[in-house]
Amino acid sequence: MAHQLVLVIDFGGQYNQLIARRIRECGVYCEVKSYKMPIEEIKELAPAGIILTGGPNSVYLESSPTISPEIFSLGIPVLGICYGCQLMAHLLGGKVATTVTSEYGKTETIYDTASLLFDGLPEKAISWMSHTDYIERLPAGFAFSARTAHCPAAAIECPERKLYGMQFHPEVNHTENGTKMLKSFLYRVCGCVGDWTMEDYAQTAIADIREKVGDGKVLLALSGGVDSSVAAALLARAVGDQLTCIFVDHGFMRKNEGDEVEAAFSGWGLNFIRVDAKDRFMGRLNGVSGPETKRKIIGEEFIRVFEAEAKKIGAVDFLVQGTIYPDIIESGTGDAAVIKSHHNVGGLPDYVDFKEIIEPLRMLFKDEVRALGRELGLSNVLVDRQPFPGPGLAIRIIGEITEEKLEILRDADYIFRDEISKAGLDKTINQYFAVLTNNRSVGVMGDGRTYDYTLALRAVETTDFMTAEFSRIPYDVLAAASNRIVNEVKSVNRVVYDITTKPPATIEWE
Repeated sequence: MAHQLVLVIDFGGQYNQLIARRIRECGVYCEVKSYKMPIEEIKELAPAGIILTGGPNSVYLESSPTISPEIFSLGIPVLGICYGCQLMAHLLGGKVATTVTSEYGKTETIYDTASLLFDGLPEKAISWMSHTDYIERLPAGFAFSARTAHCPAAAIECPERKLYGMQFHPEVNHTENGTKMLKSFLYRVCGCVGDWTMEDYAQTAIADIREKVGDGKVLLALSGGVDSSVAAALLARAVGDQLTCIFVDHGFMRKNEGDEVEAAFSGWGLNFIRVDAKDRFMGRLNGVSGPETKRKIIGEEFIRVFEAEAKKIGAVDFLVQGTIYPDIIESGTGDAAVIKSHHNVGGLPDYVDFKEIIEPLRMLFKDEVRALGRELGLSNVLVDRQPFPGPGLAIRIIGEITEEKLEILRDADYIFRDEISKAGLDKTINQYFAVLTNNRSVGVMGDGRTYDYTLALRAVETTDFMTAEFSRIPYDVLAAASNRIVNEVKSVNRVVYDITTKPPATIEWE
């Protein structure tokens, strides 16, 4: 690939791929590599810059991940973020210690605007902190370039050696001007020119798929959501009629959604098969209430259905899934912690009867997937479709799943989405849905006592789905949705609104 390359060295933090996403947003190609990558391989790649990511460890512990100090002597610009900043200081002779006052979340930060990274930015702004250790003593040749009330080394630098560090996370939306800081590092320190686009990604992905598949047959797990739709368009462009798309209707779709998905793909000229597997999935989930168990059962059952359908259409070599990077991060990858297993990642069984699983979107975030879809010529109806998890309503019902609960949730979710659309908020809210909790509470209807379910409404605004703010929906819209739900949906007598950000919560409840 003839593009300039920036290496992101992964030390196991939750935001590490988000750093890569921000770099690509700046028009620079990047790759994420493990901290275990040999220094000789780094030299061979000759990157324009290197970014050391965050991680959950303390750099001064012998068991913590580290890297060869030689990386700082290659003449290649290096930016350390959080753990990466502390590791740089530690390896170059500074001292990292446990701080008296930890910093988490939005933190007022004062910047030295004489630094190349902060030049042209406000002297004071909010940054996103997440640390219990801090740099107590700087390495020789380094200077402080930002500070907070409790952290004198919020940013450090040695411009002569092109070495920079930030204790905070510039990659998350909560850090004001964070992308501008990264762009300054890329363009002003590394000398990047911005030569990578989504068109390049599409061309490269199509070429890679063709080389991998050859003349083999491909089966694609099509849910009708944004991710699988874009994957279908990419595979159709790459291998044409070698592709068969199978839509497994597991019975956990939103109201009327199964028919809508079939209608949306009917005019594509694809080999399209709809499988009614509702009874099969419900049978496997009978009596199951644990969220991780539900996800893993659904993940395995998806694969088993695909295997069965593959046998009907003849030998199939490859299975394609629309997995995107937030799925992988939350399911645990490398040294990252498992948050929840996604049905198409951590929910896969140990044995899969396919030659290989292809996941052409696994390095992309949701907004990049939408951009790729537009590049491939998909309609806005499909590209801008509301995100919907593969396990569907099964993970929006807390506890055991029953037919009654599914009907309650389908109707309530439809009403909430309808009110959001009527209020014109569907263009500004990135994801919104209802959750049927397992809680019952006392209410009164028609002068009589009720003891029914509590329904939760969730709506978030985000660009990358790694972090998210709850949407400030006007009270009159929430009131309209609540009134309709308790009046039109049986067995619900209380509606609540979730006002938690991600983190600490995830977007889905399970």
